[in-house]
Amino acid sequence: MPGTNLTREEARTRADLLHVDAYDIELDLSSAREGGTFRSTTVVRFTATTPGATSFIDLVAPSVEEIVLNGERLDTAGFADSRIALPGLAAENELRVVADCAYTNTGEGLHRFVDPVDGETYLYTQFEVPDARRVFANFEQPDLKAAFTFTVTAPAGWSVVSNSPTPEPEGEGDTRVWRFAPTGRISSYITALIAGPYVGVFDAYENGEQKVPLGIYCRPSLREFLDAEAIFKVTKQGFDYFQEKFDFPYPFPKYDQLFVPEFNAGAMENAGAVTLRDQYVFRSKVTDAAYEARAATILHELAHMWFGNLVTMEWWNDLWLNESFATYAEAVCQAEAADSQWPNSWTTFANQMKTWAYRQDQLPSTHPIMADINDLEDVQVNFDGITYAKGASVLKQLVAYVGQDAFFEGVRAYFKRHAWGNTRLGDLLGALEEASGRDLKAWSAAWLETAGINVLRPALTLNTDGEIESFAVLQDAPALPAGAKGEAVLRPHRIAVGLYELTDGALVRTDRIELDVEGPRTEVPQLVGRHRPAVILLNDDDLSYAKVRLDEDSLAVVTEHLGGFTDALPRALCWASAWDMTRDGELAARDYLTLALSGLPRESDIGVVQSVQRQVKLALDAYADPAWREQGLARWAEAAEEALRASEPGSDHQLAWARTLAGVARTDGQLGLLAGLLDGTAEIPGLAVDTELRWTLLNRLAATGRADEAGIEAELARDNTAAGQEHAASCRAARPTIEAKAAAWASVVESDELTNYVQASVIGGFQQADQRALLAPYAEKYFAAVKGVWESRSHEISQQIVVGLYPALLVEQSTLDATDAWLASADPAPALRRQVVEARAGVERALKAQAADRAAAER
Repeated sequence: MPGTNLTREEARTRADLLHVDAYDIELDLSSAREGGTFRSTTVVRFTATTPGATSFIDLVAPSVEEIVLNGERLDTAGFADSRIALPGLAAENELRVVADCAYTNTGEGLHRFVDPVDGETYLYTQFEVPDARRVFANFEQPDLKAAFTFTVTAPAGWSVVSNSPTPEPEGEGDTRVWRFAPTGRISSYITALIAGPYVGVFDAYENGEQKVPLGIYCRPSLREFLDAEAIFKVTKQGFDYFQEKFDFPYPFPKYDQLFVPEFNAGAMENAGAVTLRDQYVFRSKVTDAAYEARAATILHELAHMWFGNLVTMEWWNDLWLNESFATYAEAVCQAEAADSQWPNSWTTFANQMKTWAYRQDQLPSTHPIMADINDLEDVQVNFDGITYAKGASVLKQLVAYVGQDAFFEGVRAYFKRHAWGNTRLGDLLGALEEASGRDLKAWSAAWLETAGINVLRPALTLNTDGEIESFAVLQDAPALPAGAKGEAVLRPHRIAVGLYELTDGALVRTDRIELDVEGPRTEVPQLVGRHRPAVILLNDDDLSYAKVRLDEDSLAVVTEHLGGFTDALPRALCWASAWDMTRDGELAARDYLTLALSGLPRESDIGVVQSVQRQVKLALDAYADPAWREQGLARWAEAAEEALRASEPGSDHQLAWARTLAGVARTDGQLGLLAGLLDGTAEIPGLAVDTELRWTLLNRLAATGRADEAGIEAELARDNTAAGQEHAASCRAARPTIEAKAAAWASVVESDELTNYVQASVIGGFQQADQRALLAPYAEKYFAAVKGVWESRSHEISQQIVVGLYPALLVEQSTLDATDAWLASADPAPALRRQVVEARAGVERALKAQAADRAAAER
């Protein structure tokens, strides 16, 4: 039985048979305030190449009231297993389906949210990958594009937004009707509907005779925090940059950005109606890194209007064509757009996105960028660091290989050739080959069609005068993790070697050599005879996708002077290399802590600072020898307090150190400081103890037993918003009592009433690194429950539980043994198996890193 799954072969067969012309969709949302179900009526017109053939249309709904195919009423028993059977098709067909579909609280389909501030109901759709079928009957695959016409009945006074411009509502009384114009030919997963008493701010992008209406929406309770001017500025920069680079006008009639509640992802590229998580409307002070991340998301979704929406992959194995390109586009736009506020975006990319990719590429589930997607369950777990970050890294390499001018010339031809259609990998490579004159088949085979990561190491000898006698770049292809498909391969790399000298405490680049690396050893004769510099940095400027190691002398200099690099990118590359060495057990966790304590005081890039702060905490919690862990945490907490007090008042660094201390405080004095900041009896000059920081402080106090239910309720009374309720749920789950853990577990695993965001908050509070003894009994409960959870909950909800409640904090052989026993006996679905195997790999890695840390102490 297919359930809610769809295989690639089924999709291919259906695409060969059908051509879809248009959908007319009527949705009656007048029941939205009460919840439950809503009436959905779909009329779809399509042709069939083989008259008399049988096919099916997709629908997930509590009930179907009517199915009429070419004027003949079909038995509603034909609706089963998320499909409606369509027998005896004609050459030209019209299908009418009337169903009662369900509002959700999971962030999938039509999500319904009630704002505790105003009591109003807010709706939005989220359809990627296969959830448009939760709202209307459709052929749910990306290559069966069509024009969509929505007619929506909703309460009077609401804003209703879809892919087409919002019409004037019709009617009188308590409801109104919005009749939207047809869209262009688009895929079902990028259609959208957002409805509720959202408030909007409006502008327009103008370029010569072109005028694109722009809108930004949010809930009224967030309106005071909406910095629309800054969002419009980034959006217009993206319009300028992408239209110039793509030489193709923005393809939709308007561009709305809607900040919606309880959104599972960062954002979604619905055509002309982008939805974004409303945490991007900052209601408290955040660092510049948060604004940079929001801008990157805005640009990412805007790039999708061309790459993904105008031209769409044929099937999900080319998902990377969408996500890798948009990830590359967001970074290059920020780096090059006129008046960009974040021209150092490649530093952020190297420090965060590539670190994500390196981690993903070393898991047993590693896969080629062009992944083998057999069905919908495969793709739903494939929105990962390879599809986004590794793919974007490889595109960056491709741009260097063919040249940026040739790259964008090929992209322009690709858009013009395939506008409103569907493509495969070969279509893009063909356009790039034509533009650049290069044969990209070998490049594609090496980079897009194989899995795994290469490691580059320097190998050098010196003569007695300290001059370089020989220098080579060694390339290794570590074996793929057990269970991964394929074999490790050595790839061709274009890299730069940077030479840095230490002058008055500053590390300054004195030379740069660019070369091609192929095979296991590449000699670099340009360095022979030179005096050995203080630091030799492979892959300087981050041209290639590879793990990089420093030689012993360079590592010693970097450990003491990492903050001395005058440019942000080499610092980020060294931070990333050190972190990867720590994860691989090549650098002890205690030595990574030493490096962080040395380098962070001089690190100016706040994004790098915050990344390293998170990584230090993870290293201490997971990779440090348990016998030394508390000593390391105490040292880190003491350093965090010192840095907090020493930071410039009101600065981003001060805020970052306050949050870091709030995550690790352990002594009476440190916890007393948190309590004092919360109740106003303590003060750090310049530190704004605002709403979000208050919750951060309270969460640590709750986790250490310093705040009780009364304290949590008092804070919730101050901030009885949706975000406040989520924070309160996390604080309750964080309390160090048997009762708190039992209540949290029951609310998530034994009940399905929590919304997606509250559930995530409870899981986050439940998993406390300082509470391993309290959590130990739940390992057995996890394996007893996880398969049932997967089979009974929606994808998003079950994935939160599968990943979030795995006993990852119990870094013990017994955890691996219990996981292996479950994998051997439970017969889990492939997507569930993948998630559990990935979680297991984290424990296995932590055990090896702990052994390395212990060995370092014994040396």
